[in-house]
Amino acid sequence: MAETEVKVKKEKKSKEKRRHPRVLIFTTPNCPWCRRTKKYLRERGIRFKEVDVSRDPAAAKDLVRWTGQMGVPVVRIGSKFVVGFDKPKIDKLLGLK
Repeated sequence: MAETEVKVKKEKKSKEKRRHPRVLIFTTPNCPWCRRTKKYLRERGIRFKEVDVSRDPAAAKDLVRWTGQMGVPVVRIGSKFVVGFDKPKIDKLLGLK
């Protein structure tokens, strides 16, 4: 099998595994809505990366710059932001029913 054919197959497999856009969730340790949001995503099998803004001041600053908000949770789905635990908006951006 040619090297380019192997690369194409690997790319297809990685795209198949990642059906949803990349998800980041900005949280703090004591935030109950953050815990609910993470639980909601886990229950639906959505992989995400968590950023604790209480430990990452640069991320907190970026979050305010991107959204104009200081509160959490903020969920970034692809290039879109969801401020708060907004199930309908999260589902829409992830293509869930």
